Amino acid sequence: MTDELDCVVVGAGVVGLAIGRSLANAGRNVVVLEAEPEIGMHTSSRNSEVIHAGIYYDQDSLKAKLCVQGREMLYDYCEARRVPHKRIGKLIVASHESELDRLDAIREKAQKNGVTNLQRIGKAEIREREPAIAAEAALFSPSTGIIDSHTLMLSLQADIEACGGAVLTHSKVANARVSNGGFELSLDDSDETFRCRMLVNSAGLYAGQFANRIAGLGDKYVPTTHFAIGHYFAYPGKSPFNHLVYPLPTDGGLGVHATNDMGNCARFGPDVEWIADVDYAFDDSRKSDFAKAIRRFLPDLDENRLAPAYTGIRPKLAGPGEPARDFIIQDEAVHGIPELVNLFGIESPGLTACLAIGDLVARGASA
Repeated sequence: MTDELDCVVVGAGVVGLAIGRSLANAGRNVVVLEAEPEIGMHTSSRNSEVIHAGIYYDQDSLKAKLCVQGREMLYDYCEARRVPHKRIGKLIVASHESELDRLDAIREKAQKNGVTNLQRIGKAEIREREPAIAAEAALFSPSTGIIDSHTLMLSLQADIEACGGAVLTHSKVANARVSNGGFELSLDDSDETFRCRMLVNSAGLYAGQFANRIAGLGDKYVPTTHFAIGHYFAYPGKSPFNHLVYPLPTDGGLGVHATNDMGNCARFGPDVEWIADVDYAFDDSRKSDFAKAIRRFLPDLDENRLAPAYTGIRPKLAGPGEPARDFIIQDEAVHGIPELVNLFGIESPGLTACLAIGDLVARGASA
């Protein structure tokens, strides 16, 4: 690593890598620094691996706009780079008649976001599409898909390196400060410092902590991050589903839903549990609550087949019982520091939106 760099991106999750790719494609020299031994070890690899359509988010929010834009960018990218994916489709199910109005409200919100291909279907078509599912009605989303997130991240890393950039693991940035039209940084295991012209904070779960270590950035620009852990249970054997199956959204998430992976194996999750610190310990005692939630749409669930899989943690800007908040992407227009970009609360649909987020940051950097 030289003493003077052009662009440093902190965090090699899927969003940090996508930002690095967009900056490299724009002609910037990019180094992505990752504290962990491998890329994407946190939120990027501990999720449902779903390409979202853009259904649930508030109109004109960054989540809505970047998800709808990023969805098609991601499908095109996967086709071009042969990243494993399937446009498998999704059913959002209403288990009881009392939920039908909420189903209509979701469809209306989706239409305002430009998702105009949702189809309202009844019991007969639900049985035809998903014989194992019990529901009063559903919305079918043909634009929803699944993706191999690990292959995607490796492809983004390869793009950065093909442009002359680098992705360095075991590289935790300990401190940063605004200095002489750029930034001075030091790594956790070194007393030496180096400079860069542009700094992008895409540290995911730790974005708030890192922002607090940027000397010269006021505390008022660093929002509080809340951690929500979600458990995933595998369902070994042949998947009972042809599509993804989602209940109606719950506080803090989209409810315990069913997804197939690229090998056509089913898994359920995530639930929502608010925690104080990053801890991926699996609580197997939640299995009975999972089974109860799943039986609302899969009455013949075999609870004995549920096997602990993994947990994931989402960095949320809203705490328990609070209204969901949008992504925060800060640049000079917000905090007044040239060439500093902070990204906070990049949870779902961050995977779907990653390429759109990357281009947004790159455009802002060159504007």
